[in-house]
Amino acid sequence: MNTTGFKGRDFLAETDFTPQEIRTILEVAEELKKQTAMGTYHDDKLRAKTLFMIFYNQSLRTRNSFEAGMTQLGGHAHYLDPSKIYTPALEGKEVAYSTERVSDVARVLDRMGHAIAIRCYGDPVDWVYGGAHELLAEFARWANIPVLNMEDDIYHPFQGLADMLTVKENFGGYKGVNFTMSWAYSPSVHKPRAVPQSAILYASMLGMNVTLAHPEGMELDPEILKQCESYSSDSGGSFKITNDFKEGFEGADVVYPKAWCPVSLFKAPVGEDDPKKAQATFDMYKDWKCTREMMELTNPNSIYLHCLPADRGFEVDNDVIDKTEGPGWRSAVYDEAENRLHVQKAVMSLLM
Repeated sequence: MNTTGFKGRDFLAETDFTPQEIRTILEVAEELKKQTAMGTYHDDKLRAKTLFMIFYNQSLRTRNSFEAGMTQLGGHAHYLDPSKIYTPALEGKEVAYSTERVSDVARVLDRMGHAIAIRCYGDPVDWVYGGAHELLAEFARWANIPVLNMEDDIYHPFQGLADMLTVKENFGGYKGVNFTMSWAYSPSVHKPRAVPQSAILYASMLGMNVTLAHPEGMELDPEILKQCESYSSDSGGSFKITNDFKEGFEGADVVYPKAWCPVSLFKAPVGEDDPKKAQATFDMYKDWKCTREMMELTNPNSIYLHCLPADRGFEVDNDVIDKTEGPGWRSAVYDEAENRLHVQKAVMSLLM
């Protein structure tokens, strides 16, 4: 396992790393998980080091997995609420005595700690697609310490790593695994694209047979889709898109049904900035719901994934998400949530 070449790098997107580097991160995560189970925490790896976490959006799993991970590695995580500090803002979007330019915030934190982790999407950037990723890239431009993407409007690289570790634990590898990322109904249209886009990028990068299932109007970023096709070609996997919910589930080993917003929600030039149209589009597809009947279409011993929180009763029925054991298919969402801790420890130990 070659772990050289990681120190000091940013982690803004999975595409920042080669497929082999991603495999190395996952191998480190596997080893750290085994050692954690035996009570070994390696609290010398990041001793006296500090991670600054800036959350523009709420969080349960992300915040606590990063904080716990830093504690187990011997460091400390500082939680920063943008509304309780001078909110970091890009040039041209500043408000006197309310915000502080990103370039200044990044350089100050650079002098005090060892990495900056940021979550930002949706309302804080007025649903301008790519606006949050631009913010993170600006932090990375000015900070000499690693900048980590805890989810923006394009990528959620740490959730994707946890997804891939969960697949490996259940199927022993990636080759030949049929992986379906599917849209599912939610009453709320305010769902970023980051989770599905990262999931299909990693799955195609690692050589799985990837199916993207969604109704018309829920298309993902065309640049992401091109990258998936390229990864699949290089890895020997496959990539296809269907607008048929059942087709996505038939013969799948992994199903990952969750809501994401339609393009009409975003502001121009990407979208139409029309929340009413977005809601109307959503409400046409209330039958896109993960049920026992849908899971019966999958392969024996398949797994159900979700990044959580799941909109129970809309995206998924209770008797699917809560079936964590027994014969046949099962829900692996709590393994998946735990794996956030281990993949993030792996990345922090390598980069910091």
